[in-house]
Amino acid sequence: MFTVDHVTQVFPLQGGGSYVALRDIFLDIAEGEFLSLVGHSGCGKSTLLNLLAGLSQASEGGILMNGRQITAPGPERMVVFQNYSLLPWKTVRQNIALAVDNVFATKAIAERSAIVEHNIQLVNLKAAADKYPRELSGGMKQRVAIARALAIRPKLLLLDEPFGALDALTRGNLQQQLLRICAEAGVTAVMVTHDVDEALLLSDRVVLMTNGPEAHIGQILEVPLPRPRSQLTAVKHPSYYALRAEMVGFLNDQRRARQQRLKPAAAIAANGLEKVNLSIGFIPLSDCAPLVVAQEKGFFKRHGLEQVELRREANWKSLETHVRQGVLDAAQMVAGLPYAMALGLRGQAPLPMVTALTLSRNGNAITLHRSFQEAGVHDVAGLQRWIAAHPQKRPVFAMVHPASMHNFLLRAWLASGGIDPDKDVDLIVIPPPQMVATLRAGTINGFCVGEPWNSRAVKEGLGTVIAADTELWNGHCEKVLGVREDWASAHPRTHEALVHALLEACRWCEQPANREELAELLSRANFVGADLDTLRPALVGPFDRGLGEPVAEPQLLRFHGGVNAPERQDAVWIITQLARWGICPFPHDWQEVADRVQHQYLYRRVAEAQGDQAGDQAEPTAIELFGSDCLDLGDPLAYLRRHAPAALRAASAN
Repeated sequence: MFTVDHVTQVFPLQGGGSYVALRDIFLDIAEGEFLSLVGHSGCGKSTLLNLLAGLSQASEGGILMNGRQITAPGPERMVVFQNYSLLPWKTVRQNIALAVDNVFATKAIAERSAIVEHNIQLVNLKAAADKYPRELSGGMKQRVAIARALAIRPKLLLLDEPFGALDALTRGNLQQQLLRICAEAGVTAVMVTHDVDEALLLSDRVVLMTNGPEAHIGQILEVPLPRPRSQLTAVKHPSYYALRAEMVGFLNDQRRARQQRLKPAAAIAANGLEKVNLSIGFIPLSDCAPLVVAQEKGFFKRHGLEQVELRREANWKSLETHVRQGVLDAAQMVAGLPYAMALGLRGQAPLPMVTALTLSRNGNAITLHRSFQEAGVHDVAGLQRWIAAHPQKRPVFAMVHPASMHNFLLRAWLASGGIDPDKDVDLIVIPPPQMVATLRAGTINGFCVGEPWNSRAVKEGLGTVIAADTELWNGHCEKVLGVREDWASAHPRTHEALVHALLEACRWCEQPANREELAELLSRANFVGADLDTLRPALVGPFDRGLGEPVAEPQLLRFHGGVNAPERQDAVWIITQLARWGICPFPHDWQEVADRVQHQYLYRRVAEAQGDQAGDQAEPTAIELFGSDCLDLGDPLAYLRRHAPAALRAASAN
């Protein structure tokens, strides 16, 4: 119904210069949807609301309503302000009639009067209809403002912190009334709020804004709480506190990011490096090991990186946001993220990215709730039969990020058994550390995630591993070192030193003699924070699938030895999967994209300096998974014509 089409808003400053309030905002709003904008002060929430209202015009891009650009205010978009904006010399009825008489001037007086009375009834103010604003409480005034806005039947209701000045009891009552009113009126609404509980209670989606200047959409949360809702039913939903924690975590990250930007540089470039104080992001997983080892074993310092802060991120979306903002110099990334960011993930502006080192291969597994094993589901064919026999029970499976190998492999595995990942099951995104708790709560039926979280589910008796990477795709690229292209260009020596340090760390991690010590390092609270019994199966063995006697899985998690080179086959397969599953459009210059993201020359230079000779190993010409899903690496378009012709048509249109 409404599209915010790549909007940028710039304000001139006194004395010259400019302030970029919003940068490249893209957002679709569906008819009947309730959307909340959440973020710290100064993140452009009210600026975006004013643009939707037509009270100001975007510096770049525009707002479309049913395909037509909004260029001025109009009665189809009504704003409810925090300060009520009632005329003090008019009664409740007269304040509402003011809007009705202006918009519906051609209607008969009796019809206009009926509209006014209907909306007075809608907000339960019949007894106060003839009172003046000075005779009303704050909550009653806000209900008048809402009634006045709804009385002209707008297509979009815009609420700018409508309950911000009210006490908690009044606020709670009005939230419930707004839920009822929106349901009865079928109105589309966008609300600005600082209250995460209010946003979860009212919204279908929550849009989390990054800090200004150049604020943008950092994350969009789907709120799966069933309607009708109340505060009591909302907090009892198994997803409520996970969603709340994700929102609070995002806001805390933004606060830390602002503080980080205000800090002076902690060190001065030395040893010929452009920068020696780095902030590197990671997610608590067993394969963050190279970063941990480089820090704890002194490899960073050995290569001139004097002060390296390892930042434990809550999820891959927050890590991506911090890379975009420049809060992180570099990060451990799921293999597809650099390509997705370069192509424009989730409608965001493309951000050129670079990876010169593969940090790990393998490390994942697909775990299902133990009830599936008890029901006789032992492989993907068994799962397909179970789904066919239970059409009323649509399974929900989780992965960690749309551009992750977890998503791609889970989808490919399902499709190999005749299960349509987009129609037969629901796939949702959950941060890795929350997988086991969400499985325990019954919100999901299984997940694809990296270690140690599969082992945690098995150890707690919640799940069984139905497939591991060794049979999904043994040797696939899993985590990479990712940096922004502009950062790599500005810090070439620092970038090379970083690759040197991490390649040494990868070699250390691969050694069997070091694995027990590695498990102990990862178990520390500031890294993965899991107990040793959970970490050891993937690192030391044996690996327990929850199916009987644990067995050795020496290839389950690899860090070195044919592991670290950025390989072209990885790039082509990832770019093709991004298009197949509708995550990013397929680029017509896909070969150039692969070459631009993968800095193979830098890896080779570092590897040769450390004595790692790649040799003359021939690159594969095709990738074949599960016996039939073959991708010709020289002709990915043929693959897309077979599997996703719609993606190919979209690419051609672009």
